[in-house]
Amino acid sequence: MADIHQMLTTIDQIVWGPLMMLLLIGTGIFLTIRLKGLQIRKLPYTIRLIIKPESPDSPGKGDISPFRALMTTLSGTIGTGNIAGVATAIALGGPGALFWMWMTAVVGTATKFVECTLSLHFREKLPDGTMIGGPFYYLEKGLGSSFLGMTFAVFGIFSSFGIGNMAQANSVSLALIDTFHIPGFITGLILALMTGLVVVGGIKRLGYVTGKLVPSMAVLYILSALVILLMNIEKIPAAFLLILNSAFTGSAAAGGFAGAAASNALRFGIARGMFSNEAGLGSAPIAHATAITTHSVRQGLIAMLGPFIDTIILCTLTGLVIIITGAWESGKTSTSLSIHAFSSQIGYAGNLIITIGMVLFAFTTILAWSFYGKQCISYFTKKKSDRFYRYSLKIYYFLFLIGIVIGAGVVDLSQSTTYLASIWLFSDITNALMALPNLIGILLLSNIAIGLLKDYFRMENAKAEAIG
Repeated sequence: MADIHQMLTTIDQIVWGPLMMLLLIGTGIFLTIRLKGLQIRKLPYTIRLIIKPESPDSPGKGDISPFRALMTTLSGTIGTGNIAGVATAIALGGPGALFWMWMTAVVGTATKFVECTLSLHFREKLPDGTMIGGPFYYLEKGLGSSFLGMTFAVFGIFSSFGIGNMAQANSVSLALIDTFHIPGFITGLILALMTGLVVVGGIKRLGYVTGKLVPSMAVLYILSALVILLMNIEKIPAAFLLILNSAFTGSAAAGGFAGAAASNALRFGIARGMFSNEAGLGSAPIAHATAITTHSVRQGLIAMLGPFIDTIILCTLTGLVIIITGAWESGKTSTSLSIHAFSSQIGYAGNLIITIGMVLFAFTTILAWSFYGKQCISYFTKKKSDRFYRYSLKIYYFLFLIGIVIGAGVVDLSQSTTYLASIWLFSDITNALMALPNLIGILLLSNIAIGLLKDYFRMENAKAEAIG
């Protein structure tokens, strides 16, 4: 196992090297400039799109409402990234990692708009009548590269077993062991059963479940974090100064914290930031492609709210709690660090909030990624016979459920720490390999998204003038 861990570490250092960092952040900066700060200029308008949705009588195509599409994508991002991911980033890169998570969200919002707009523009129908779209289609149909489309789909399937499956199940298992001493394999079996009951209902049932669970759990988590911050309000300015200073100078060793260079803050901040909001990864466009909408840009604008809610709000709250409580110096990491931070202020209630939040957030993340993986499988098999298509999906779901049990169950093994680190490394690697073809496609096809944006607002302005 040690040899596999070392191999994964080496690969991770290569794929998350300077070139990937430059491509990820550079793409967001480039698109932010080309879109003239769209994510800031149109934020109020975007919020209004959610508050005042399209008329039910609109002729838009799709399977679920724009709101439920957003909730499905948020269910895929609001999870271990906000609790375990932030904690891991700070544990490895110091408080400065949070700053670089913010940067991925600010520029990643522009990336999210382009990839989701392109996804809806090039989407198609599956044999069962539901919609399918994502990077595999705009790479194939827009860029004319079946190779890049297939590359994305292959690594999308692998990622569904990493970031969307074993990493989530493992974090849930750790939380339940810490709080309730429930064995990992029991957690895995229950998670697999619950997941199976939802995925058999397809995207509509998934959208319904996530539409109910995500908002309610997010509100509870936000309120709990705000209570702790209010209890320590005098420490907040110093926490922000520490974050900014550590982002560029690194963090000295303190308490149980081993210290981290500024390069580690950059590396783990960007990697975990992408893990959190998935901007540029290419997963969110797969869910947004199922939205009922009259124009691809409309849903692309709604998609921009994802990184804002996920990273700017939720990750910031988690990070600040970890920093102002001093928990980041404890030597703990992942879910255990977040539990330690919350429980140090509000006692056992902190354990319960993190544990329940972890279970529900990770569960909805698993649901979302089961759908992402299913759509990647569908991309390969939709042109085959209907029987082959259905058979392929059954095999995928079976393996996906087995992966949940394995991911949760490894915490019961003697080398659980090594297994946990390997699962996160595997997730990081597949994320990078999934993002690479997607980022290439986004850059080369950005003109199409910009053209669609201009067309959309010409239509909206014409409607406004007609009404006025």
